[in-house]
Parts: sequence; C-alpha cells; structure tokens
Amino acid sequence: MEFSQRVAIVTGGASGMGAACARALAAQGATVIIVDRNVDGARAVADELGAPPPLAGDVSQSAFCNQVAESVLSEYGRIDILVNAAGIIKRTDAIETSDEAWRQIFGVNVDGIFFLCRAVLPHMRAQQRGVIINFGSIWGDIGAAGVAAYCATKGAVHNLTRAMALDHARDGIRILAVCPGEVETPMLSSERAAPPTRAFLDDLADRTIPVGRLAQPVEIADVVAFLASDQASYMTGAMVTVDGGFTAR
Repeated sequence: MEFSQRVAIVTGGASGMGAACARALAAQGATVIIVDRNVDGARAVADELGAPPPLAGDVSQSAFCNQVAESVLSEYGRIDILVNAAGIIKRTDAIETSDEAWRQIFGVNVDGIFFLCRAVLPHMRAQQRGVIINFGSIWGDIGAAGVAAYCATKGAVHNLTRAMALDHARDGIRILAVCPGEVETPMLSSERAAPPTRAFLDDLADRTIPVGRLAQPVEIADVVAFLASDQASYMTGAMVTVDGGFTAR
C-alpha cells in the first residue's frame, strides 16, 4: 500500500481508532488532515505524525463540514480519502434515552458522516477518484442490549454507505464501512458508571469473542488502510466486519 501524493481527511483522529487510522495512512505517505473537537488531542497526533495542523470543530454541524472540505481543497487541491471515524456512544435503552441524547448521538454518528460525505463527493466526482470509509459497527447489524440509540445510528450508517456506494460507483468513488466489534479504545470505557477493570475486559473477551481478546485500534486501522488502497479497487458498498469472530458464533 502506498499513499504518497494522496490527501486524506480523518475525523475522530485525536484518539482511538481515528488516531490509529491517521497513523496508518501517514505511515504509507498520505497527507493526513485530522478533524476532531478535541483540539489538544488532535494537535498531539498531528505533531507526532508531522501532519498539517488539525481542523477543530463539531462534525454534527453541516457548516463546519463544508468548511473542512473547502479548507483542504484550498490548501491541497484534492481530497482522495475520507475516513469518518468520529463517534460517540450512549449506554441506555430506549426508555432511558432522552430527546437530547438521541439527537446528540445521531448528530455525530450519522449527520456528521452524511455532511462530510456530501461536502467531499462533488470534488471526488470531479476528479473521478476517491475512497470514503465510514465507521459502522457489528451492533449496526445484530443489535445489543443497553445501547439502543448507538445501534440505530450504526444501522443508519450501514445503509447510507450502501446507498452512496450505488449512487457513485460510476463516478470512480468507492464507499465502504468498516464494522468493528469490541476494540480497546476510550469509547469502551465511556458512559459507564465506573471504568471497567482489566480483569473485567479480559473476562468479557474470553466469554464472548472467539479469538479470546479485544481488538487493538491498529488492527482496525490496518483494514481501513487496505480498503483505502488500490489493492481494494474492486470493493465498494461492502460492510467489512472486523470482530474476532464474534458475529460468526
């Protein structure tokens, strides 16, 4: 895989899988622009990679997403890769999910992906080349207890990805979703009453994941880098599951 001369936007790049994706693409020569509302975290990753200054803001706002596309095009003249890795979770069932929480999680997990895709697609179509990789989840296909809104957002991401892939298959644009299972990231601990212990996580993995361990962010990022590469040139519209065998049980 080789990404020299290619320009990539990675949302959620301040930590977790987004940061791992930024590292994986930069390691292969891509110019990576990190987008995240965590200014300090995004700057730290960008500095580590020798990447351009990050763009800080809220992807749930369409005006900001338009600004991201315009800024990158103004500076580099092209956008080759978009990785929509920004996401949040709410650990509640439907009864416990407030209107505000519902809107917030859809704003980041679904609206953010839609707004950025809409902002970059015309430019990718004009250059007749581009790859968009959206972050879905196995929970978007099989569901899970206690995370109703999150599951709904990921199901939406999967079908949005499929629809856009069909719309733009003849435009030279490939659009896919990567669907991780349990990954050892800050999100795994977020929205819990107390951070899970190492023993709890190891036991969870041993009981529920066939390979017996949680994924590391780099293992998801390596798949994303492959999907963004020319080696995956015949792949579009696919939901690529990376879950240690969880959904094969």
